[in-house]
Amino acid sequence: MHLGSELQAIKPIARRSPVAGFEYVRGYGIFALPFDSGHVLALRVFPENDFAPYRTVWHRSPAGVWSIYADSPRLEIACPRYYGAAAQRNSLARISVKWTGDMNLSVEMDPPSLQWTISISTTPLFTVMNAISQAIPERLWRTPLMLRLFERIGGTLFDLGDVTLSGKAPNGQFGILMPRQMFPIAAAAARLDGLDLGKPTRSRENPSIGALRLPARPIFAVGRAYFEIQDTDEYRRTVAELHSGTA
Repeated sequence: MHLGSELQAIKPIARRSPVAGFEYVRGYGIFALPFDSGHVLALRVFPENDFAPYRTVWHRSPAGVWSIYADSPRLEIACPRYYGAAAQRNSLARISVKWTGDMNLSVEMDPPSLQWTISISTTPLFTVMNAISQAIPERLWRTPLMLRLFERIGGTLFDLGDVTLSGKAPNGQFGILMPRQMFPIAAAAARLDGLDLGKPTRSRENPSIGALRLPARPIFAVGRAYFEIQDTDEYRRTVAELHSGTA
C-alpha cells in the first residue's frame, strides 16, 4: 500500500462544502487511540475544508478530561468549533505531522510537548470493507440508514464497540462522520510532557466526547465529516475574513 503517499497528495485548499447548509472537512487521522494507562489520543489532519487547512490533537486524561490543541489560523475554525464545549482546554499549538513511511506516522506538538509515533496496518477484512465503502456513492453514504449500518458493522466485524457516526456535536451542530477507509493501528508510542502514555489497547468502553462515541480500539481513518451551519452570517463573515487574509 502507498497510504502515506496518497494522503500527502491531498492538496491544502479552502473550499465550500458540496452539501448545502453544512460545513465540511476532508482528510485523515487517528479516529481514536486508547492506551493501557487510561489516556486517549486522537489526531485530525484536514487539508481541505471551508475555512483553512488545520491539524488538531485531542487528549483525554484517565479522569475523562478532554483537551483539544489546534494548529490553525484561528482556534474557532478547527475542531473546537464543534467539540470545544466538551473540552476543559482548547488552545493553539504547533503540530507537525510527518509520514516516515507509507504506513508510519510521526506527530510532534508544542505546547504541551508531545512525541507520538504510529504504525498502521491492514487485514483482508479491512481491505474488502474499504473497497466496498469507497464504491458507495457519497450521497447514499450520508443517509441515516447507511450510517447506522456502518456503525453496526464497525461494532460487530471490526471490534470498534458502540461507535457514533452521526448526531449532535457538543457545540450543538448536527454532524455526520464518514470514514471511507479505516485501518487498524499495529503499534504506537507517545510521551506527553515527558509522561509515557503506555501501550495501545482495546478499551472496555468507547471513549466519548459529548454524545460522540469514538472507537474502542486504535483506528486510523480517512474520510470526510459534515456539520450543519448554525449561524449563516457568522459562517459567511468567517469565510470572507479568512479568504481575504484578514484572519
